[in-house]
Amino acid sequence: MKKLFAEFFGTFWLVFGGCGSAVFAAGYPDLGIGFVGVSLAFGLTVLTMAYAVGHISGGHFNPAVSLGLWAGGKFEAKDLVGYIVAQLIGAIAAAGALYLILTNKADFVTIGGFAANGYGDLSPDGYSMTAALIAEFLLTMFFLLIILGSTNDRAPKGFAPIAIGLGLTLIHLISIPITNTSVNPARSTSQALFAGGEFTGQLWLFWVAPIAGAIVAGFIHKSLFDKA
Repeated sequence: MKKLFAEFFGTFWLVFGGCGSAVFAAGYPDLGIGFVGVSLAFGLTVLTMAYAVGHISGGHFNPAVSLGLWAGGKFEAKDLVGYIVAQLIGAIAAAGALYLILTNKADFVTIGGFAANGYGDLSPDGYSMTAALIAEFLLTMFFLLIILGSTNDRAPKGFAPIAIGLGLTLIHLISIPITNTSVNPARSTSQALFAGGEFTGQLWLFWVAPIAGAIVAGFIHKSLFDKA
């Protein structure tokens, strides 16, 4: 249970901090933090929670990460369902908190797209479904390679959260204009549930592409790098 609570709180913080920065601060009238600020926010959430509770649960905070670690032989299949459920609950709880804060703003009208992911008309810069699939697959694959490599027994000790946090920052710097950056099905689900409409219809891509990329990375690391 301690592991599941750690995954709940870690995923909550990732969504609250990362998506919260996009919802509240990205374009704040004239001094918003922009794409760079949102990218840093996502990276910092993972970095801080990896140090805070990573030693308890491994610091996955993402169903794709759990599945990628399983594919890489670093996580047991029997724990997958519990971790993914805890991550989803944490993400949805954080989205609910963001919704309550946003809707209690004095001039609130609508949540719009919230911080949801999308392609085509819902892509921040109009990228197609194919572009979104490619981007989410590749970026999640490299994210898992970073995670698996930096946490390997032969890697320098104590620095993995920094590499992983900076890796997630870089991923967002690349892909916010493409899909608003997912690489995390729990994060995408939490936002789509509140944004509704077409966002829920496109949610499948933000499960399929990240999970496929993560699993491929797990097999690559296991076969090429783990015992190299």
